[in-house]
Amino acid sequence: MDTARTVRFSRLGGPEVLQIEDLPVLEPKPGEVRIRVQAIGLNRAEIMFRTGQYLEQPEFPSRIGLEATGIVEAIGAGVTKVRIGDKVSVATGQSIAKYGTYGETAIVPASSAISYPDNLTPEEAASVWVQYLTAYFAFVDLAKIQPGQSVLITAATGGAGLGAIEVARLLGAVAIATTRSASKLQALLDLRADHVIVTSKEDLGSRVKEITGGRGADLIFDPIAGDTLPTLAEAVAWGGQIILYGALGGTNVPYPLFAAFARNFTLRSYVVYSFCGLETLGLRRNEEAFARAVQFINENLASGKLKPVIAKIFPLSEIQEAHRYMESNQQLGKIVIKV
Repeated sequence: MDTARTVRFSRLGGPEVLQIEDLPVLEPKPGEVRIRVQAIGLNRAEIMFRTGQYLEQPEFPSRIGLEATGIVEAIGAGVTKVRIGDKVSVATGQSIAKYGTYGETAIVPASSAISYPDNLTPEEAASVWVQYLTAYFAFVDLAKIQPGQSVLITAATGGAGLGAIEVARLLGAVAIATTRSASKLQALLDLRADHVIVTSKEDLGSRVKEITGGRGADLIFDPIAGDTLPTLAEAVAWGGQIILYGALGGTNVPYPLFAAFARNFTLRSYVVYSFCGLETLGLRRNEEAFARAVQFINENLASGKLKPVIAKIFPLSEIQEAHRYMESNQQLGKIVIKV
């Protein structure tokens, strides 16, 4: 029986729990495809999953991974839109464990295997869906961003943050990015942020109001949460929106009630699965929104208006080191595994 190198883990913990094993190559079930993986995009969700802090909990031994690119080498019964030999990238919307992408092969739902433009490398195509879908649904379907509005994007140097800058600009919004590191200021400006605030040196609320003529940000797009919400509340416009899409700063979030009364903002928690679907949470895909988002993203990738930024590429054999690098917060852009 053919085997493939596959990353699994059998206990919660740090990067050291990720182990590479030779496992049998499985056949896809109805509605699934198997791809020969070329590249894997890493996401902070995978750190949360291996430490037991994600929406899903692993059942050991567990696979892991949300994104990948590869060539379709087998299809299950009933699959008609994907053919053997197609080059595809894997979009989010399936179980991180059941359909884990870390390995030389991966079985994924056919509905998540999406063709990508020819001008992208496999490494770039593995860096597309989590970041751009997350920003697209938040900005278009939830916040309904209009040209000229301002979007404050916190923790902007990761893949999701950089993707949000690009999508905000495409929608005609003013993109205000934050970073704790002054060394990343110019890089964010080069990557088309309209303004950059270095939060270790500048007061967030004052700078946002200065940039927006005293109004504040129409939308704040934040993956940090923790104890930062009161600070965000001082930076949002009257009647504006704050969307929390992560908890890098922890889940104990004090609610600034007085500021909420004074500024009349809307606070939302948001996961991309609300639109992509996730069977293990009982969420169904919004097919209309998903198709619209894929068209928007692929068209702008093909024209070059969207361009994934890759921070560093590791081989599969260095998966532990790649996770350590992701945890270090040094990166500017997406971390990719080349298989």
